[in-house]
Amino acid sequence: MLDAAAEFFATNQVQGSDIVRIDVPGRGAGEPGDGALRTELEPLVPLLQSGSLFGGASGLELVDAQNLQSAELEILDELVRGADLVSVHLVLAVTGTPVKTLSQLAKDLGSRISVRKMWERQAGEWLDAEIGRRGVTIEKPARQALLQRFGTDTAALEQALDQLEEHGGKVTREQVLDWFRNRPDEPPWHITDAISKGDTGEALRRLSDFLVHGHPLVYLAALEGDLKRRSLAAAAPNEDTFREWVGGRSSDRALSRMWRMRGKVRESSLRLAQDALVRADRVIKSQPEATHRVTLERLTVAFCRWYN
Repeated sequence: MLDAAAEFFATNQVQGSDIVRIDVPGRGAGEPGDGALRTELEPLVPLLQSGSLFGGASGLELVDAQNLQSAELEILDELVRGADLVSVHLVLAVTGTPVKTLSQLAKDLGSRISVRKMWERQAGEWLDAEIGRRGVTIEKPARQALLQRFGTDTAALEQALDQLEEHGGKVTREQVLDWFRNRPDEPPWHITDAISKGDTGEALRRLSDFLVHGHPLVYLAALEGDLKRRSLAAAAPNEDTFREWVGGRSSDRALSRMWRMRGKVRESSLRLAQDALVRADRVIKSQPEATHRVTLERLTVAFCRWYN
């Protein structure tokens, strides 16, 4: 998305020094401002109202715009519709489905560009092609270790390959794991997917990656959402009703898979999972942080057993 934004600004001859980037804080985060806007978002007001102080074209890049609160969306909508969009060029980077206000702005005043998320299989194909192009000798286990370390972050993979290229010689799995200590910013659905397959080892590895950047309560929320959909699938008379209850799209293959598996999980197991989630939530909110990881690991192992 940021590459597309850079191309848009270059096409409109907006120089890098004239681009203001604002990262929208997450829901419930950020510093309260004097009005409806959080402090981090206040710079967008003078920019959209007056443009560049020097008379040239200016740019505003609003990243993670899906985090805008209702009042902030109303202010943004009013400002953009009253702005001189010839001298001020605006990019809204949104992850997921944009809310109605942003969609309508794009429809009325601009355009939408969809950037498809890269999956790990595609990252593996990219990595194979890049290894071949560079002529680096990397053992297959080392390639898998690179994907484990960096996930779909191709920019980080490229930097890692630069280092491996300078090293020379054959690269082993042990070298990759020793040289690169970071973990990818892991989305929790990777863990719930592994749980659905009953792959305890994969689920625990994914959980370890997630906890480097993610909060335990976010993981519990993902498990709760997955459990809710499973419970609705078990209660729904047909697949169309199930999709209507969860608000899913007809093209969502994950819901189709969950519907097919609805008879696989016993009702008693769903109740056990619900009770375990409540207990885990109580531990995370009341017990020392040292207990959190083992609690989540035990919960993950139990979910793998109950769902399979």
